[in-house]
Amino acid sequence: MFENNRLTKILNIEYPIIQGGMAGVSEAVLTAAVSNAGGLGVIGSGFASPEWLRAEIKKTKELTTKPFGINLLMQNPKVADLIKVIIEEKVPVVFTGGGNPLPILPYLKQAGIKVIPVVPTIRLASKMEQSGVDAVVVEGLESGGHIGENTTFCLVSQASKIVKNIPLIAAGGIYDGTTFAAAFVLGAEGVQMGTKFMASSECQIHENYKKAIVDANDEDVTVIGRFTGHPIRAIKNKLTDNLKKMEDKNPFPEEINSERFAGSKGMANIDLMPLLSGISAGGIKDVRSCREIIEEIIFDAEKILQRGKDFLN
Repeated sequence: MFENNRLTKILNIEYPIIQGGMAGVSEAVLTAAVSNAGGLGVIGSGFASPEWLRAEIKKTKELTTKPFGINLLMQNPKVADLIKVIIEEKVPVVFTGGGNPLPILPYLKQAGIKVIPVVPTIRLASKMEQSGVDAVVVEGLESGGHIGENTTFCLVSQASKIVKNIPLIAAGGIYDGTTFAAAFVLGAEGVQMGTKFMASSECQIHENYKKAIVDANDEDVTVIGRFTGHPIRAIKNKLTDNLKKMEDKNPFPEEINSERFAGSKGMANIDLMPLLSGISAGGIKDVRSCREIIEEIIFDAEKILQRGKDFLN
């Protein structure tokens, strides 16, 4: 079904499924598991050091011979050093977020590295295409962590009419064959999933965190920190309740920032840590291996898309 898919050809992968590069979550074991299952695993570098990133890249190479990527947070003050590591280690693809990737684009392209920005608006998706990137991810507010203002449904549909020369990747709220198929019907050529892969056996987050995702329904996922200009989507717990109460008092943003990660070192106590999660948690009901996740999504999506073709014929 994906023989003529531009994204699988560009990335040299079997299925057009990308694992979101989640800082603090996406490390070597998860990345390799997704790549070995036919998707593209992505290491989330976040605010990590160059030494950490090099170690994770080397560990990933020990666990898979398949392509994998790095997610670069442009706000990391050491981003230039991270890029040196990526080029030296010959990582095939880089995803960017949290800032303008255009200044680093020439260095990565010169090294033969594919560049795929993650953006929250159609204007930026068009700008990235014009700037010569290899593909672009449009991420809707259904996603976990930092969110934008537009829905995946509208972003993908509208962006697909503008972004023509490179593959368009949908992110936010995608977790099964139905949502995968919907993204393709709307015009995407691939999907990026984060929360779904957090609920995988290979993901290294605490089992209590995974249980919170599996147990959540749609009303258990909320948004905090809107007044700071950097809202975050997470599963409700004692920490989000406390933050909501602080927001009601109209505090300084610094007060929220200092409180947000209070108690996060107690990883087993999920009441005291930010359980970043997308709305898709409401539809995730078990923990499976990355291979099982990908194979089930592809199997179900192919049946759904084929039914659509049969209906039209």
